[in-house]
Amino acid sequence: MTVWKTSMRNFFAHKGRMALSAVAVLLSVAFVCGTLVFTDTMNTTFDKLFTISSPDVTVSPKDADANEEQPDNGKPVSLPASLVQQVGKADGVKRAEGAAFSMAVTVVNSENKNMGSETGAPTIASNWTQNDLRSMEITSGHAPRGPTEVMVDADTAKKHKLKIGDELRTIAVTGDIRGKISGIASFTVTNPGAAIVYLDTATAQKHLLGAPDVFTQILVTAESGVSDTELKKNVAAALDGSGAYKLQTQQEAADANKDSMGAFLDVMKYAMLGFAGIALLVGIFLIVNTFSMLVAQRTREIGLMRAIGSSRKQVNRSVLLEAVLLGIVGSVLGVAAGIGLAVGLMKLMGAVGMELSTRDLTVAWTTPVVGLVLGVVVTVLAAYIPARRAGKVSPMAALRDAGTPADGRSGWVRAGIGLFLTAAGAAALWVTTQADKATEGSAFLAVGVLLTLIGFIVIGPLLAGVVVRAFGVIVLRLFGPVGRLAERNALRNPRRTGATGAALMIGLALVACLSVVGSSMVASATDELDKSVGADFIVQDSGAGRPIVPQAAEALHKVPGLEHMTDYTFIKAKITAPDGRTVDEGITATTPTYQQDVRRTAVSGDLAKAYDKDAMSVGEDYAEKYGVKVGDTLTVAFKAGESAKLKVAAVTSDDTNIDRGAMYTNITTATSYIAADKMPQNVAMFGKAEEGKEKEAYAALKSVLAEYPVYKVQNQADFKENLKNQIGQLLNIVYGLLALAIIVAVLGVVNTLALSVVERTREIGLMRAIGLSRRQLRRMIRLESVVIALFGALLGLGLGMGWGTAAQKLLALEGLEVLEIPWPTILTVFACSALVGLFAALVPAFRAGRMNVLNAIATDG
Repeated sequence: MTVWKTSMRNFFAHKGRMALSAVAVLLSVAFVCGTLVFTDTMNTTFDKLFTISSPDVTVSPKDADANEEQPDNGKPVSLPASLVQQVGKADGVKRAEGAAFSMAVTVVNSENKNMGSETGAPTIASNWTQNDLRSMEITSGHAPRGPTEVMVDADTAKKHKLKIGDELRTIAVTGDIRGKISGIASFTVTNPGAAIVYLDTATAQKHLLGAPDVFTQILVTAESGVSDTELKKNVAAALDGSGAYKLQTQQEAADANKDSMGAFLDVMKYAMLGFAGIALLVGIFLIVNTFSMLVAQRTREIGLMRAIGSSRKQVNRSVLLEAVLLGIVGSVLGVAAGIGLAVGLMKLMGAVGMELSTRDLTVAWTTPVVGLVLGVVVTVLAAYIPARRAGKVSPMAALRDAGTPADGRSGWVRAGIGLFLTAAGAAALWVTTQADKATEGSAFLAVGVLLTLIGFIVIGPLLAGVVVRAFGVIVLRLFGPVGRLAERNALRNPRRTGATGAALMIGLALVACLSVVGSSMVASATDELDKSVGADFIVQDSGAGRPIVPQAAEALHKVPGLEHMTDYTFIKAKITAPDGRTVDEGITATTPTYQQDVRRTAVSGDLAKAYDKDAMSVGEDYAEKYGVKVGDTLTVAFKAGESAKLKVAAVTSDDTNIDRGAMYTNITTATSYIAADKMPQNVAMFGKAEEGKEKEAYAALKSVLAEYPVYKVQNQADFKENLKNQIGQLLNIVYGLLALAIIVAVLGVVNTLALSVVERTREIGLMRAIGLSRRQLRRMIRLESVVIALFGALLGLGLGMGWGTAAQKLLALEGLEVLEIPWPTILTVFACSALVGLFAALVPAFRAGRMNVLNAIATDG
């Protein structure tokens, strides 16, 4: 009971000093809980949508894939419309209706602006059915009654300011469907962002599926009292147990759709939790520093407790109980903040087009439990070493001295361990750079990163002494005696300076590593484009990877000023080597001019002959693995057509990033084995301008594609800039998530300075008494903060560049051979670290400057 009272008294006596540590726990727990609530809410939203919108039983073609958003030829797989009547006669069926839908469409308004989602959510065109009333209701106008009418969902109408009477054009592989809006339908559940247009049934069949007598699915509704499982058996019996169709109950269909989303949600969830873990790791340094300094400041108090009979265990327990209290307070606030963060993320997603309703906000009971346990455990673990140190305080030593003397022997042992770990990590990184295969080197890279990180953390105090002295010579001496005082203050406790700098080091090391990798990827890709790409223009989908519809491809072929326009598609196929081994590789079918558009080196044979009738090429890795050589015949079983015997005319080098491992054949060869209506559409097209007509051809291509806004034409400069922007956007997202760890690290600097000011109260009073002005005092504290921040930045950026260089050597094995250090970014981050130091010192410096001189001198220890 005495220990509990002592802990409570100390906790509330130092509540101001605990505040920033509590904020670190709060931020870390909030990020974890916010991630869990946000992803759980997304799961709830999709679960509800998929469950409510699914019929009691769905009949689909056997090879229909819920995970495949669109077929290669732009036409969904279908089943005969006559099956609707056959299914409708099954026992227990209240209603059977055919659905005709496609996600391989683009919807534009009268100004050719894309009405689809910009977040990656699909655009869906479908006929309106009674089953749609499960999840939607017509709130304005009426459903389409003919080929000139369409209906849109309310979210799309609101976003693009559409109203009844406006004209929309739906672009599908079979042609354009033009119609005026006849109605607007609202979701009764949350629509996460899909854009939906409804057509009348006959139009949907003809233009989406390419035939008037087929549907993509049959939607079956059960009579009252008939279970989904029973209905499924009855429908199967009505279909004579045919294995040509796939039957799913409502729950099975919903689960299949959820599985298609599950991978994406899991990746997002674990990535965000990973960044939360980094913030927690950084927070540990803050908590360790806080308790170490509090223990040092209370050394005399602890000595008195020991002198009057408190045991080591009681002192140790007292400090740990304070940590438990800190963890509980920070975690409870963090859980609440996490829910608020999740709501904020939902609003942010809504602003960019993915609608998530707070009505579906899901807070599982495990979320607050995880947050509370995580926060308390991390805080207690961080406080354990300072607590042990407090328990070891000798009563007499504490009464003689107001501070805890450093253990010189333990310092040398720590330095030795740190040097060993750093050397071992550096060796692992060196082995990474010498690896022959990326899979082998990745393990050494992970070990190297982990060991060097731990090594730098352990060796931090030793490095602090060296680096701070160097900064003292370069920077601090410029500020005269105040600068020398700041240097000595930073060196007074190297362990504290090392731990504070290490907190900042972790976040900046990751920033530097990713910057090096990102810049190297851009430089490598740019270099590859310069060496390998001869095409002047590249045409492809601007976002979702949709194939180029035939009418757009035909228009591109007619553009004036072009020497040629190359078709390029990928065909799914199983390829069997001469020894009988089969691999599901697929084959790239192009027109012969592709050889001019992308320069590929043939290590044997002649690539031009691969475009002869019934010929192909293979990649070097495939040829080596399966023992294939020029002149061999491979069996290519096209998924959408017949099997072909193709002769290997060339083996191409895989020392490239463009079409690495690709097998080529002529499109005319592929079309001789695949029916025209099943032939995959172009996934990209490449153009070469006539001599001196590059600008005219570029303008003409853009003019033609104005009618098809989802496709983008790029010259080589555009492509490079787009690649740079894509990687830059990805890095910016990562930097944004790492900002949490850096914020926690800044709090660590603030806390260290604040506690340091309290620790040096008498010293500050004496310096003020002998003539140090308030301005000089504040400058001294600011300089100390800047030095600590620059120390952490130097270690972090140096470590990160080492990691990034090693990672690039692995990427070089995959073709990304150019190493580029982004010095402008590195130097900017380093300079900003000084600003971070200045910011962190604002409050501590202000409080130090306001101290009463006499009261400060009179302070005991």
